[in-house]
Amino acid sequence: MQRLTRSYGQLPAGDPIRLAKHTTNLFRPRGRPQTPGLDVSGLTGVVSLDAAACTADVQGMCTYEDLVDVTLAHGLMPLVVPQLRTITLGGAVAGLGIESSSFRHGLPHESVLEMDLLVGSGQVVTAAPTGEHADLFATFPNSYGALGYATRLRIELQPVSPQVALRHVSVPLEGLADTIATVVETQSCDGWTVDFVDGVVFSPDEAYLTIGRWADTGRSGSDYTAQDVYYRSIQARTHDVLSTYDYLWRWDTDWFWCSAAFGVQQPLVRRAWPRRWRRSDVYQRLVALENRYGVYSALQHWRGRPERERVVQDVEVPVERLAEFLVWFDAEVGMRPVWLCPLRLREPAGAGSARGWPLYPLEPGRTYVNVGFWGTVPIGPGAAPGDVNRAIEAKVGEVGGHKSLYSDSYYDRAEFDRLYHLADLSAVQRDYDPQDRLTGLFEKAVHRR
Repeated sequence: MQRLTRSYGQLPAGDPIRLAKHTTNLFRPRGRPQTPGLDVSGLTGVVSLDAAACTADVQGMCTYEDLVDVTLAHGLMPLVVPQLRTITLGGAVAGLGIESSSFRHGLPHESVLEMDLLVGSGQVVTAAPTGEHADLFATFPNSYGALGYATRLRIELQPVSPQVALRHVSVPLEGLADTIATVVETQSCDGWTVDFVDGVVFSPDEAYLTIGRWADTGRSGSDYTAQDVYYRSIQARTHDVLSTYDYLWRWDTDWFWCSAAFGVQQPLVRRAWPRRWRRSDVYQRLVALENRYGVYSALQHWRGRPERERVVQDVEVPVERLAEFLVWFDAEVGMRPVWLCPLRLREPAGAGSARGWPLYPLEPGRTYVNVGFWGTVPIGPGAAPGDVNRAIEAKVGEVGGHKSLYSDSYYDRAEFDRLYHLADLSAVQRDYDPQDRLTGLFEKAVHRR
């Protein structure tokens, strides 16, 4: 904490505030920073864990990988563990996160009991659902640093079993929404108690829900960090068992399916590619190198291939409009497969603010489905970079959904203000960042500052 406050004091008055982070899970390329950032190198650990109360105090830059290593040793885990190892707890709260327990536990910020925040004025304040800083607590999720940075968070934990048993259920697209709605409402499926649920749509004719429940089978779980690839097992197997640790990171090893772009799913390449490098942050660094130097893009141009548009997005769609969105997406964008993750705000609200979460407004009691798709598409004749993403934004709005802001956004200011309630954000900013030293949410998300 001393390093953080000291680095803040060393910033010249009026200079913008940012974090000096060497890794990121954002997909918004920005120019190289011209000013030093805040030193967060001392904020990467678990401060304490109360096993009896099922809570932990965790520093804001602690990765979920490090957090889970500590909690699993006590037979506990966070209520929601995002899919990628190097997502930080502070990042998942400020920028949202989701996983297969979200149909039951909502988003990561909903299990936060209180948090210490470094705000734009340089103060560190403790915010909770009630009390003096309740407005800051409610508005912080989805603010992406526009209100400050979490230095410590107290979160709820849940007990775990040694393993997670899985069923991969084939569901026709026309029945997918009803099946998801029933599973979320009843938290059961064909006699199974459901602790986890997500899904993959490989094509309009091939969709699966993966139902998970806590288990202790006494047999060895499958290993998808070696030659086998997890997402391919969904098509090949109806039942599976993973250790709880391996279940939490089942998507990280191959960055869902995106490791295929680096050849890592080819058997010969996979044998030669060290296991310790089969992880999302390694692939992310390779993408960052391409964004900086453009070697692959230049090679494709030399071969006469069309320029490609990055389409890396997660969107929340009301479950009753899911099939409509998926049919449109396959016809107009054509990326396969896509990930599905049901989501519902916690009931009761748990640690959440009575005001709700204004910067990412979801309706209580309503089921949404996160649709994730990550890749590139060719830019056709007469089209411009960004056209596909703009079309997706328009369709998401048409079906009453929301889009996460970790990647490219193209909204105009008026539409962005309406969708993400920037009036609420501005009201809180006036109290905690009176000199406007923190970059605004629109500037971060759309202008990539």
